[in-house]
Amino acid sequence: MSDDWTEQRIPDQRDRVAIVTGGNTGLGFETARMLAARGATVVLAVRDVEKGRRAAARMTGDVAVQALDLTSLESVRSAAADLRASHPRIDLLINNAGVMYTPKQTTVDGFELQFATNHLGHFALTGLLLDQLLPVPGSRVVTVSSTGHRIRAAIHFDDLNWERSYSRAAAYGQAKLANLMFTYELQRRLAGHGTTVAVATHPGVSNTDLARNTPAALRLPLTVLAPLLTQRPEMGALPTLRAATDPAVIGGQYYGPGDRRETRGYPKVVTSSPDSYDQDTQQRLWTVSEELTGVTFPLR
Repeated sequence: MSDDWTEQRIPDQRDRVAIVTGGNTGLGFETARMLAARGATVVLAVRDVEKGRRAAARMTGDVAVQALDLTSLESVRSAAADLRASHPRIDLLINNAGVMYTPKQTTVDGFELQFATNHLGHFALTGLLLDQLLPVPGSRVVTVSSTGHRIRAAIHFDDLNWERSYSRAAAYGQAKLANLMFTYELQRRLAGHGTTVAVATHPGVSNTDLARNTPAALRLPLTVLAPLLTQRPEMGALPTLRAATDPAVIGGQYYGPGDRRETRGYPKVVTSSPDSYDQDTQQRLWTVSEELTGVTFPLR
């Protein structure tokens, strides 16, 4: 057998429940589609329910749709309540949804859009659903980061909402660095429970509509180079699928494409930036995230 980890190596997912945020398009769609095809009960947690229904209709298997707007903590709490009621047991929570390089925007809760969507919304959702995951052996929280966590990335505790100045790339970098720090700190807190593990992934450079807000000066070069740099969404979803289903996965790992630049290829364990492993910053971010969201995790 080839060492390449492909869709065909996804184990049987029957009797497993998977929640996939942003599961109606791009990487989330492919992740959800492949899990459902392997027998999982899949819930597409999406902002646009009608688009979610159309996406579900294109999948084979048991697929439902749940309204979830990660930019609204009220919506996150409502979605979590619905999911707890309909799925007392959750095997996989895949924090996939995200935005990238958006113009400066503030959410209804007063947070910068990229930080709110990519990090705070998923932090809150995970905390609100963790009681459904903890009793389930082999359950996993998989959070999708990006190689963008290395680009002008830091956690700006003195200005998390970019009120003094705003950089699309730096704000994205902060949010994606936060995804990794959340995963590593969550895994440390889960370690004593022996059931649920937290894993991070990134898709490399995948051909999806996530980059629609890329600055105009970069669009033409990226379009020209796309055949050399990007890969299909089906390939970009494989790191997440491996993190979610490979029996050999260990909590706290980070999966990405296997070529030397981590832009393309079959998934393997990769290493994130040195900053992402700073435990003091991870713990400080955790505390701030609890304060901002009002969500406290059922973990000591």
